[in-house]
Amino acid sequence: MEIEILSAAQCEQLRQLIAAAEHIMVCCHQNPDGDAIGSCLALAEYLRMHDKDPMVAVPDKYPDFLQWMPGTERIVRYDKHPEQVETAFAQADLVFCLDFNRPERMEKMGEVMEASSAKKVMIDHHPDPTIDTVLCISHPEMSSTSELLFRVIWQLGGFEEMTRKIAVPIYCGMMTDTGGFTYNSNRPEIYFIISQLLTKGFDKDKIFRNVYNNYSEWRLRLIGYVLYQKLNVIPEKHASYFCLTRRDLKSFHYLKGDAEGLVNMPLQIKGMKLSISLREDTERDNLIWVSLRSVDDFSCTKVAETYFNGGGHLNASGGRLNCSMEEAEKIAQQAIRELEG
Repeated sequence: MEIEILSAAQCEQLRQLIAAAEHIMVCCHQNPDGDAIGSCLALAEYLRMHDKDPMVAVPDKYPDFLQWMPGTERIVRYDKHPEQVETAFAQADLVFCLDFNRPERMEKMGEVMEASSAKKVMIDHHPDPTIDTVLCISHPEMSSTSELLFRVIWQLGGFEEMTRKIAVPIYCGMMTDTGGFTYNSNRPEIYFIISQLLTKGFDKDKIFRNVYNNYSEWRLRLIGYVLYQKLNVIPEKHASYFCLTRRDLKSFHYLKGDAEGLVNMPLQIKGMKLSISLREDTERDNLIWVSLRSVDDFSCTKVAETYFNGGGHLNASGGRLNCSMEEAEKIAQQAIRELEG
């Protein structure tokens, strides 16, 4: 099974960059998801096995259902410890940018990353990267950054020494970025990689439970509320959308991650091609987070780019709007009206 993605020259370049580095940063995008956290933790552990002491820095909070992963206790949040992260970036000589393609996806931390004089390596699966790097490992056709990282470690000859502390976050990242291998996961190499990861002796079923069966009672009540009272279905356009206001979230004791996966549920309706979720930020006014999901060859990426200042993948994309929820809903309605029937 062919899983190599780097040239011999790129492999050697990466080995030399790691060997020469004394202060390494590993970072990801704002609102980190399972792929972002998983790939960061796995890479950091790989670097530690090579006598490095990297800092994993993330812009802000990540969901509770990811905090069981090995190494999360070492993650430093920029929103909580800005001076520590800024100092680390200033001292760094090598920065790994994982699971994001543009500095803006890190918000304020992106400015700090860009200001660092360190050499930068990007490993990502989002299209059209703009980060200034010495090595750009960009493959939008891949299921996840975690899959990419496995391939990189494999090519560096690191599989034999790979421990569960590396294998588990990689598997979790691949699983979460494909919705439990239900989209963007048709290539056979993905399952070869899974088979190799499983030789490291972890329980993949437990990982599934840790992520998908680890919510509060209020998460289930929120699901019921969304599906019964908030879901708008437009059958003739094979599309749906729902809006979650700050008041809604407060009523259901919202914790970060509680809305994860809700956008997928309307696609269970027969004939649905597109689902859109609009969620009001819990702290900042006039900020709406947008998630889009689609099926088959219907591209939600185009919808995200055209209407929601976003992008992503064929069947899973995201965006944001700087407006009120009322205005955001009108934009979603417009986007659906202009879809081909």
